[in-house]
Amino acid sequence: MKLPFSLFLALRYLKPKRTFLSIITLISVLGVMLGVTVLILVISVMTGFDRELRQKVIDFDAHILVTGEEVLTNWRDLTEKLRATPHVVATAPYVQGPVIVEHNEQRLAPLIRGIDPEQEEKVVTLQKFVKAGKLDLSGDTTVLGIELARQLNVNVGDTVTVYSPGNLSIVLDRIKKLEHATAEEEKKAIAELREVVLPKDLTVTGIFETGHYVHDSQYLLVPLFIGQELYGLGDALHGITVKTQDPYDVDQVKAEIEKFLDVSQVARTWIDMNRQIFEAIRLERNVMFFLLFFIVVVAAFGIMSTLITVTVQKRREIGIMKALGANIGQIVWVFLGQGMVV
Repeated sequence: MKLPFSLFLALRYLKPKRTFLSIITLISVLGVMLGVTVLILVISVMTGFDRELRQKVIDFDAHILVTGEEVLTNWRDLTEKLRATPHVVATAPYVQGPVIVEHNEQRLAPLIRGIDPEQEEKVVTLQKFVKAGKLDLSGDTTVLGIELARQLNVNVGDTVTVYSPGNLSIVLDRIKKLEHATAEEEKKAIAELREVVLPKDLTVTGIFETGHYVHDSQYLLVPLFIGQELYGLGDALHGITVKTQDPYDVDQVKAEIEKFLDVSQVARTWIDMNRQIFEAIRLERNVMFFLLFFIVVVAAFGIMSTLITVTVQKRREIGIMKALGANIGQIVWVFLGQGMVV
């Protein structure tokens, strides 16, 4: 195939020769290649990291959490309303709060999450995260995150002691009642008080690993009734977890839920709860894009300087082309074509 005059000369000028100019051209080409490659690679990695982090959050956390300023006492009625909401797949009750966990004189302050395993499994598939033991939350049992287990040096079958600040209000109320109590009432109250303030011994039945450090190092799963007992909630809850059909379309479901919530109750999506993390990743990705974009710009300036050098050094050839009848447009396209190919 016969090439156009301008393109033919542009390609001839790009053929490597043992000249200083050809070396500059090669460096310019490599600079552009390197800049674009790094730009694409870094942006792809950052985008993949963002997607992977979102998936890990979705896998362990509910799509929507419904909580209140105080504990939820009417949670059964609220659960029925939530399940009747369009695009809601399942709900589950939960209790969550800080505790002190002790094992072999090692003490940490993670979060307990009291759950009903059967209902929670419909919202979050916890079973797939269990790496050792099993998801057995019947009786005085617990399932730990793998990082938390390492820090406490705990294995399946060991016993951990849990202290909760949640029963402090019960202790204070019962002490206050002792002021005007009879000897018999005081004796009975003290016996009950011992039951309240005694720490809870839980047997480790399983260890889970989500791949998300916060989850693996901060969470201690316990039966729902244990969580209620540790925090003195009676039949009340801290909140209700909700699973939707599409985790990326939770704002619409949240708006529907908010229509029947009390003023003291609030619905938060998994995006709301992790907004700071995702915003930080987005900002970092944008900053990396601009930094790497400047690498490409510098490489482009290298190409421009090369073309200027070529044009100056080819003055004799330009004169010959004019003498042979080439017009200005054809000559300009020789060097533009060279730059475009590079």
